[in-house]
Amino acid sequence: MHDFNRRNFLKVAGISSAAALTGIGCAANGMRGAEKAHIVVVGGGSGGATTAKYIKQFSPDMRVTLIEPNATYYTCYGSNWVIGGFAGMDDIAQGYDTLRDEYGIEIIEDRVTAVDADARSVRLSGGDRVSYDKLVISPGIDFRYDDMPGISESDAERIPHAWKAGSQTELLRSQLQDMPNGGVFVMVAPPNPFRCPPGPYERVSLVANYFKQEKPRSKIIILDPKDGFSKQGLFEEGWAEHYGDMIEWRAGSSGGRAEEIDVSNMTVLADSGFERVRADVLNFIPAQHAGQIAHDVGLTDDAGWVPVDQLTFKSEMDDNIYVLGDASVAGAMPKSGHSANNQGKIVAAAIVRELAGQEPINPSSANTCYSLVTPDYAVSVAAVYQYQDGAMAGVSGAGGVSPSGASTSFRRREAEYTRAWYNGITHDIWG
Repeated sequence: MHDFNRRNFLKVAGISSAAALTGIGCAANGMRGAEKAHIVVVGGGSGGATTAKYIKQFSPDMRVTLIEPNATYYTCYGSNWVIGGFAGMDDIAQGYDTLRDEYGIEIIEDRVTAVDADARSVRLSGGDRVSYDKLVISPGIDFRYDDMPGISESDAERIPHAWKAGSQTELLRSQLQDMPNGGVFVMVAPPNPFRCPPGPYERVSLVANYFKQEKPRSKIIILDPKDGFSKQGLFEEGWAEHYGDMIEWRAGSSGGRAEEIDVSNMTVLADSGFERVRADVLNFIPAQHAGQIAHDVGLTDDAGWVPVDQLTFKSEMDDNIYVLGDASVAGAMPKSGHSANNQGKIVAAAIVRELAGQEPINPSSANTCYSLVTPDYAVSVAAVYQYQDGAMAGVSGAGGVSPSGASTSFRRREAEYTRAWYNGITHDIWG
């Protein structure tokens, strides 16, 4: 891969908005009667909120309703900063006031329990029904606890996943604070595919940063079913520089595959049952699949994800339903907040153009992912994607990763870019 510098970052980041917006003006000008169409968006995270906002930007007179059960949305990206102790929950909290007051999006604070595709309506937990002309579902992920013997979803209050930001984030943080100096923090990483591929490894980095300051005799063990992970070389370089031998990563082929969890004894059975790994704090991140509503509607494949037309993110199962973000099968695009944000713009454009009687466009898309190794040391990866031969594919020679062996000042600048990226993308989505 090519080294990824600031100039490249600015080029790639710009694609998120510039490329996705290309060609929309003509669609909006051609609406002529489609303005009264009602678009219902289920899920107010990065993908859903972006879609709702950009539909209103492309076609201000169109009616858009966003249905989300939580008044405050906590971003998964940034939640590791809270776990590491140098950010608070307020720093990753997003609301819907701007979308309602400035963009005219109707916000319904409720949960969708069913979709009647024939009648084109959704049912809410309170019993009300909301009709739609086009439905967008951005349900995020849910967990496959059945894949791991010995543990169930009810155990999450003792063994948190913290992979949906909110109360789980606070729980894991408090457990780390209560852990004795010299204790062992064990993370069981998830198998592919899962939300935010570098996320587990940023998490252990920032836990190590906390331990280094407050509990320096502590140990971190990562039990990983995989034999490699995103930005591995860069993470391991940062771990060696800042944490010595505090972090131990065990690959799946080298004893890292968890076989069973003994909840009562806070122990993981690993290495085909030959080793029992005892934890003072245990962070089990389960295998994942699309959010439950996608399964309930019958949109998922045998693997538990939603196949879509990757040019428009229209469901392969229903011509009036679009599914995006972590739940969708999106070719080479990773399951990340930045991907969901880009996909939201693609979906918004596709809906506006379809209702205007126009063909979809094929914009470039992008993903940029920053990871903090310490609060002042970051690494990054970026890529550009284009729809080719039926799928989102990476554009050869575009994007890249942070260089190995970079200077302290370079890593510090990347940490500054990390915070700027967070502020920029959350403003683009909810601001």
